[in-house]
Amino acid sequence: MKLLLCAGLLLPLCSYAQTEGTAKPVAPAPAATLSTLPPSTVVATVDGTKVTASDLQAILRALPPASQQQALRSPRQFLDQFGLLRKLSAMAEQAKLHERSPLREQLEYNRMVGMAQAQLLEAQNQIHISTEDAQKQYEANKAKYEQAKVKVIYIPFSANAPAAQQSNAEKKVLSEAEAKEKAEKLLAEIKGGADFVKLVKEHSGDPVSKGKDGDFGNIKRSDRIPEAIKTAVFALKPGEVSEPVRQPNGFYLFRLEESSQQMFDQVKDQITAEMRQARFSEWMQSMQKSIDIKIENEAAFAPVAPAIQAAPLTPPVKQ
Repeated sequence: MKLLLCAGLLLPLCSYAQTEGTAKPVAPAPAATLSTLPPSTVVATVDGTKVTASDLQAILRALPPASQQQALRSPRQFLDQFGLLRKLSAMAEQAKLHERSPLREQLEYNRMVGMAQAQLLEAQNQIHISTEDAQKQYEANKAKYEQAKVKVIYIPFSANAPAAQQSNAEKKVLSEAEAKEKAEKLLAEIKGGADFVKLVKEHSGDPVSKGKDGDFGNIKRSDRIPEAIKTAVFALKPGEVSEPVRQPNGFYLFRLEESSQQMFDQVKDQITAEMRQARFSEWMQSMQKSIDIKIENEAAFAPVAPAIQAAPLTPPVKQ
């Protein structure tokens, strides 16, 4: 049976595979969960060694969440694989395989990676953002937390629009120039008093917003949307309609319904997370700058040229 080393456990490649189209049965809830058992409770015996609830919790904490759940769903299979892993590991220790290269260097490197990751997590946990600091950040950047509720008319175009349509009954695919001309015409009609929602229903090419009378939802300055759209929307006053905003596949006409300001309590968690990330990035940069590296021998880092294989000798062709 092929084995796969995964998340610290040897698992059969075929283990936990789901048959496509087959519903997975739901196991009944246990009478007592692992977290509710006294730590000294013996939950299993592996090769004569008793495994307590606290031992098992320590093992599970080293696994990803999905593997933890699978282990609890299939405890016998989990313990079989854990017992095999422990036995093979003990045999390797007895044979002093960890003292041989390249395993010795691999283990040292893996330990270094694990310790570095632990230090990164510790550094993140040490960063504290007070409510006062978050409030100051909010007050200094209030414009960032503006939001605008808008309606939209979308006029799509295609770079491959045919020069002539096959029939008048067929829905026309507009070129960019035609879409721009149509958007400008609609804008002129709106400025002349035409009903915006009526034009949405008749002309908008976005079925989602069209089905909601053009409602596009709220746009925030912090949203990851094109700057051209944010610039156009936040320059409007309630009731005003933007000039056509070009995007790669169409033109937008935005009407501002209302503008508002997100309150501090609404964005406090977002601000705190952003400030923590910024301070962590600063710390990382300072760590990187603190490392003094001098390359003493450039030749040691020169790329190794691929070996040139000599052409095989062939006997001369007899004339």
